[in-house]
Amino acid sequence: MLDRYWHGATERVSAEAPVPIVDVDERQERPGAAANVALNVMSLGARASLIGMIGDDEAGATLLGKLEGAGINCQLVTKQDYQTTTKLRIVSMNQQLLRVDFESHETMDDKSMTAALDNALVEADNVLFSDYDKGVLDNPQLIISKARELAKPVMVDPKFKDFALYRGATILKPNRLELQHAVGQWTSESDMLQRCQHLMRDLEIEALLVTRSAEGMTLIKNTGAIVHYPARMREIYDATGAGDTVIATLCSALGAGETLNDAVGLANIAAGLVVSHFGNTSVSGPELRDEIVKEAGFDTGIMSQEQLLNAVTEAKKRGEKVVLTNGCFDLLHAGHVDYLQEAKSEGDRLVVALNSDESIRRLKGVGRPVTTLDHRLAILAGLKAVDWAVAFEEDTPENLISALQPDVLVKGGDYQNVDQVVGADVVKSYGGSVKVLSLVEDCSTSAIVQKIRDM
Repeated sequence: MLDRYWHGATERVSAEAPVPIVDVDERQERPGAAANVALNVMSLGARASLIGMIGDDEAGATLLGKLEGAGINCQLVTKQDYQTTTKLRIVSMNQQLLRVDFESHETMDDKSMTAALDNALVEADNVLFSDYDKGVLDNPQLIISKARELAKPVMVDPKFKDFALYRGATILKPNRLELQHAVGQWTSESDMLQRCQHLMRDLEIEALLVTRSAEGMTLIKNTGAIVHYPARMREIYDATGAGDTVIATLCSALGAGETLNDAVGLANIAAGLVVSHFGNTSVSGPELRDEIVKEAGFDTGIMSQEQLLNAVTEAKKRGEKVVLTNGCFDLLHAGHVDYLQEAKSEGDRLVVALNSDESIRRLKGVGRPVTTLDHRLAILAGLKAVDWAVAFEEDTPENLISALQPDVLVKGGDYQNVDQVVGADVVKSYGGSVKVLSLVEDCSTSAIVQKIRDM
């Protein structure tokens, strides 16, 4: 599909009819529908082969030129006496005043489809159906059967047609209205989920991703697992193409090896970005990465023990290796920084557990700590190597270690035997490992305190 936008100022009303006159001063042409999905895939840094049909006309030539210019491997059939689907939007003051559609519905023959599939399927990680119900996907079972023969997952962005046509697909991504058309009007959230589970069983589908506009997205798996992703809170400028971005990001992320849950999470973020732009557009890899980086601190930093337990549990579910170290970290110095960087290298996430002020006073005596707990937590949480900083009131972190069950317990010092490390027996009991790291010479808080006193 080719999307055309004619922009202009509106200052007069026609004398011929009560309609505004738009003085067109700018024209834009963008790939739309399945072409927009392919463009989204490319923008994310993945590769796309596009199968479809265009007419032997000016709109088709324009569309093909834009797609090939973007590096898309086009497996397009050019058909005589067929009109390339084109949508013309008349826009003024960033508002659509009128949309004019030029299209015809004609089926793409199985011979052409098979030839295109044979060229594209071998190197593909997965298959994406962008079904705008214009005729190309009138026989989706042909594609699904070929994809399944090669063990290629199939993701479907459907239209208002019988979902039985997509039987055997891997993931179906209907919006709320499309799902209602398929399963009927539900009376509650639980009713919707039951209807979805029944649909998946009937059609042998592994998961449904339901996009629900302001209500976010709901991922429903045939295992019974359900995950809801709240809508991204930002000003919606134009929702055009948001569904294209979702399915493109989902497939790209899965092809890159992400889990289904994380792939949907990325798709949710991408959809929030694309609705802040006007018209059909795509989200780039750097743009998506920048958005994630902005929020990277949301699950790191200073935490209570209860919050940390939840964070560690989720990290382990993602297969991340959790490292824990503990200490006073009073008057942070270069030796601490080197030690923490080395500790972080033992895994994916580093937890630093700090003795409370009262705990340090019991261990170190009057005058310590020099730096209060809230300041020590803030300094440590600001270090790149530290994911989570947490305090404990006891003289040792043994109870905290028992609760968190880190994969690796790290301690700095000159221990002759790792069994001397507090909590070592706990960690070893569930198969974790204990490591003693060397400390940087001539770096100690006690030496710094004594130097200040001498001065």
